[in-house]
Amino acid sequence: RLDNEERILEDDGWWKLEDDLLGKFETQLRPDTSKTIISHNTSPDIPFDRSINPYKGCEHGCIYCYARPTHSYLGMSPGLDFETKIFFKENAAVLLERELRRQGYECKPIALGVNTDAYQPAEKELKITRSILEVLSAYNHPVSIITKSSRILNDLDILAPMGQKSLVHVMISVTTLDPNLARSMEPRASSPANRLATLKMLHEAGVPTGVLASPMIPAINDNELEAILEASAEVGAVQAGYLLLRLPFELKQLFIDWLRVHFPDRENRVLNLIRQCREGSLNTSGFGVRMRGTGPYAEILNK
Repeated sequence: RLDNEERILEDDGWWKLEDDLLGKFETQLRPDTSKTIISHNTSPDIPFDRSINPYKGCEHGCIYCYARPTHSYLGMSPGLDFETKIFFKENAAVLLERELRRQGYECKPIALGVNTDAYQPAEKELKITRSILEVLSAYNHPVSIITKSSRILNDLDILAPMGQKSLVHVMISVTTLDPNLARSMEPRASSPANRLATLKMLHEAGVPTGVLASPMIPAINDNELEAILEASAEVGAVQAGYLLLRLPFELKQLFIDWLRVHFPDRENRVLNLIRQCREGSLNTSGFGVRMRGTGPYAEILNK
């Protein structure tokens, strides 16, 4: 979108991938040479003003991920490239400690993994997120984490002591309790049952937890909102939130293609309900409305 070149939208094969074919598409891990680690924002509808994303791209392959179009800035596809060409910030811990030691640094909670999951499969090998937590723990720096991966439990030895000091808060993303729906929407993320079990284990370890039922997709998973909240509360979640599906830039067509494959009978209903919440469009970007939409349907969800 930023280069002087023409882009023609075409199927890159992402939605045809079955789990037994994934081996044909090897994940490529590439170092990110960014010179800074903390991103700042002034958005009035986001509850944090700084964040760290250890990775660009995400192997989880969630069809609804609003971060997919960011791979276009790298000259890559928001489809298959986003899922298989993963950039990692190898010097994240060094950059973070340098920032924390900078004169005049203002200590406020850092949100970890808000664009792409900090505990995606690459973390098992690279441990970038763990290195970040080690620095934050050493400096008694507050952090919040959003993930849909049970892999976060690998860092419980760091998170539990931080939880005792009220330095960490974890939100587990649960979009559905239906494993079949989860498998089609989030093919390489932890199962719904594993996410609830992760919530329970974090809670029992003294880590403050919550559930993020996001995104809510009209006529796909919206009927599960109350059940998700109830199931999460039963295992220790003390906070909850949700966001309405967002479809920025190239994500619109990717999502439509997915609908046509998995829910062809619901395509028109889903898209029409989204338009009702998005002022006649499939996406709105204005502060105050982009997260939850407007109109009768959006108001029902909000209740």
